Amino acid sequence: MLLLIVIVAVALAFDFTNGFHDSANAIATSISTRALSPRVALLMAAVLNMVGAFVSQNVARTVGKGIVALPTDSQTVVLAALIGAICWNLLTWYLGLPSSSSHALIGGLVGATLVAVGTSGVEWSGIWHKVVLPMVSSPLAGLLVAFLLMNLLLLLVFRYPPRPVNRTFRALQPISAGAVALAHGMNDAQKTMGVIWLALITSGHLSKNAPIPTWVILVAASSIALGTYFGGWRIIRTLGTKIIHLDPIHGFAAETSSAAVIWTASALGYPISTTQTITASIMGSGATGGLSAVKWGVAGNIVWAWLLTIPAAGLVAAGACFLIRLIH
Repeated sequence: MLLLIVIVAVALAFDFTNGFHDSANAIATSISTRALSPRVALLMAAVLNMVGAFVSQNVARTVGKGIVALPTDSQTVVLAALIGAICWNLLTWYLGLPSSSSHALIGGLVGATLVAVGTSGVEWSGIWHKVVLPMVSSPLAGLLVAFLLMNLLLLLVFRYPPRPVNRTFRALQPISAGAVALAHGMNDAQKTMGVIWLALITSGHLSKNAPIPTWVILVAASSIALGTYFGGWRIIRTLGTKIIHLDPIHGFAAETSSAAVIWTASALGYPISTTQTITASIMGSGATGGLSAVKWGVAGNIVWAWLLTIPAAGLVAAGACFLIRLIH
């Protein structure tokens, strides 16, 4: 029972770092374009993250059942996975890199499972269909949709002077930012729910077919909302100012596009990276000004962080699992 309490506490700590790390996803562009003040933007994102967590549990079920298949008494695997994900979140936050909390958690689960159970414990078909394919397709979709939407918006407004255009889209940005925040809650908050649910199943407190308890939804939603409100300013600066110069119309296009992609993935139960999706959407909206409009050096560093997330978190989790098993 004590180990289960520790796992729940560490899961909520991960959830907090997830919100802290990913607060930039919803509000970086709105802050950069001055559509919202920082504190108002963070409060809005926190509230809508919490609301989104109650909308659907499809992603939580994927994380709880579709990534690894653990026997009972495998709680050390869950704890080690969380340690690996938290370490990666803190490192990338310190470096100001918008990496994926989702993929850090999945990498942690896979790395710890390989140490504890072996290859038989990993649902490889689930990894391929619900992690790898969405990991590749969601940023590409965000990039393409944002590029197309931005071109459409430019066609609609090219006759008008910049000032009224900026004023109009600055007024619309709180709506698009709110849509991203709600979608973030529907996807990212679900991952911690799935992990706590998995811990309850492996500890014998729930059957494999039991629904996710209401208290799990509530504490996961509250934790990610609290982390979001405190905000990871290093990553907010990267997304808001270091990839492209953002005007309100760019911010609106990027937010609307990424919200559409994240909502679709959440409905299908795919635990995608909301960070990768919004980052790619920002690149797509900026690329309409020419390839030189995007700061590709910064973009390259972000892509490297994306590629390293699953193996790096997995290695830390594998080491943590080995040490915990020695101690325990």
